[in-house]
Amino acid sequence: MQNLLSNLNKNAERWALLVFYVMLVLTMAIEVIRREVFSYSSIWGEEIVRYSFIYLAWIGAAAAVKERGHIRIDVVMHYLSPRLQALLYIFGDLVMFAVALVALYWSFETVAVSWKFGSVSHGLRISMVWFLTAVPLGFGLMIFRLFQSFLRDVHNLRTGRPVYEGDKLFD
Repeated sequence: MQNLLSNLNKNAERWALLVFYVMLVLTMAIEVIRREVFSYSSIWGEEIVRYSFIYLAWIGAAAAVKERGHIRIDVVMHYLSPRLQALLYIFGDLVMFAVALVALYWSFETVAVSWKFGSVSHGLRISMVWFLTAVPLGFGLMIFRLFQSFLRDVHNLRTGRPVYEGDKLFD
């Protein structure tokens, strides 16, 4: 059980991103073939691609928070002591945590309104709740990953280890 949870913690976003990306690419390819070869296109294909992309964006944002791969200016960090670097990363995570909590709260309102009025998508005729849930799901994952990052940084600060900076893009 511990191995399953560890593997899920390590790869959950990767697998979800893979599923949505494959769904997006396959649906788009099918729709292009249908449009160009058969001169016919469908509404559902466009919706699947659109909503797959939305899920990709929000799950990808949580994955970026986990890997510290989100956009930041870290030129100044190279000139600071490891302790001050850790404190700045903790401060940044706390600010992002507060923003994510507010966004999570307000994103649930949109889902609740859609649930209340029973809105459905135009082509698929599926409840919009399934698609609008991508935003609170993304912010919920971000909050979870920020909490993990905060605990890791506090532990590293206490033990004197260097702060986790994530993988470098151009090293």
